[in-house]
Amino acid sequence: MNELHGPWLELSIIVPLVGAAIVRRFTDPYRAWKWSVAISGLTFLSCAAAWQDFGLMAGAVQADDRWHLMSRLLGLDHEVFVIDHLNAPLLPMMSLLYFLATLATLRTKIRRFSFFWALLAEALVLAAFSCKTPWLLIGLVAAGTIPPYWDLLSRRQPTRAFTLHMAAYIGLLVIGQALVQWEGSGSHSLWALVPLIIAVFIRSGIAPVHCWMTHLYEHASLGTALLFTMPLTGAYLAVRLVLPVAPDSVLRILGVISLVTAVYAAGMALVQRDGRRFFCYLLISHSALVLVGLEIVSEVGLTGALCVWLSATVSLGGFGLTLRALEARRGQLSLDEFQGLYEHMPALAVCFFLTGLGSIGFPGTFGFIGAELLVDGAVEFRTYVGIAVVVASALNGIAFVKTYFLLFTGTRHVSSVSLNIGGRERVAVLTLTLLIIIGGVAPQFNVASRHQAAKEILTAREAISGSEPEPAHASVWDPTEVVAVD
Repeated sequence: MNELHGPWLELSIIVPLVGAAIVRRFTDPYRAWKWSVAISGLTFLSCAAAWQDFGLMAGAVQADDRWHLMSRLLGLDHEVFVIDHLNAPLLPMMSLLYFLATLATLRTKIRRFSFFWALLAEALVLAAFSCKTPWLLIGLVAAGTIPPYWDLLSRRQPTRAFTLHMAAYIGLLVIGQALVQWEGSGSHSLWALVPLIIAVFIRSGIAPVHCWMTHLYEHASLGTALLFTMPLTGAYLAVRLVLPVAPDSVLRILGVISLVTAVYAAGMALVQRDGRRFFCYLLISHSALVLVGLEIVSEVGLTGALCVWLSATVSLGGFGLTLRALEARRGQLSLDEFQGLYEHMPALAVCFFLTGLGSIGFPGTFGFIGAELLVDGAVEFRTYVGIAVVVASALNGIAFVKTYFLLFTGTRHVSSVSLNIGGRERVAVLTLTLLIIIGGVAPQFNVASRHQAAKEILTAREAISGSEPEPAHASVWDPTEVVAVD
């Protein structure tokens, strides 16, 4: 296995863990915020260094840290954390989201946002996304459910829905992986895979097991809900635990249910009267679309799904931070009537508009090429799948435009205080907005990276389960043919 030039992966996990221990001791919330910003910034730099280091290794499939600190501490004969083409760009994107969410936390919200739990959650997420060992991965994602639970508990909010769903999710992961391991190598029976698939459905918010996600967005802090759901952990579990060992017939079950959820959630986003619930259903629809792409099992469709995954992390992350900034000024947003906020916060309105366009795959944005590839792969696979993907995308677009007009137009809002965006929030949202625009204008690098990850996933699937990938123009499509959008 190739080795990185430094212990970047382990540092990206150790730094927020040590930072959480340090921040825990502070009684001054402003001091805790300053330390958290610095620590999450260092974590992002470590993840970016790992991505850059891996990118310089020509022909490398995966790599681990040179010093093998975790393997030595745990007494293992194999590396615990690795980087490959799938998680290489995801790690810096997620650490950037944590950094910007911490940076954009206003003074009025500092006392209500737990920086200790945010840093601990970041360490667990980065560790999970760097891990390919099934049982350790399950343990890490199980531990990752603790921070949002604690947020609900500390706010004296109901926790029953979240607790029941997460308990079922963890239990099904354990049962499913135990059955898969018991059956040995190769393709596995439906009885072994169904628990894993249901667990992926629960974590991804697939209907009808999605009510925990709307409950979380309604009762937890918006920052905590964003950071728990935005990495799309369910999709990562599907790639690592389900896709390599599941036969095509089982993947079609996953795809059909995800397809129905994508359209259903997009329709629900269109009729919501609360800003948080609107965003939650928009996220559920995108999460389901990623799972639809995983079910297609062709280079084009899988590449599109991975592109949508990455663009959703950036676009919806920026969109969510924009909603968070709006809530800090207006309280929980109602979509029952026109707000007319553009005159008071034009910069925030522009950020809302651009991040929203990126989330629905508008031409010239980060999500456009991924959406096009996903539709192309879906149409080649099954015509009705492609039609449903287009319908879901169209409904998401209509819901976004409707919400924008309700929040920023239609009337004149009167306020005696300034509602404009602050400096730290401006930096956070504009950073993600810039990534959305750059990813849309020059998408070649992103598409080539996701195409390489898709090929490696299909190769691993063929080696483990003996399944042949879908032949649909996989051998003739070249990601370098993608051109910049002017």
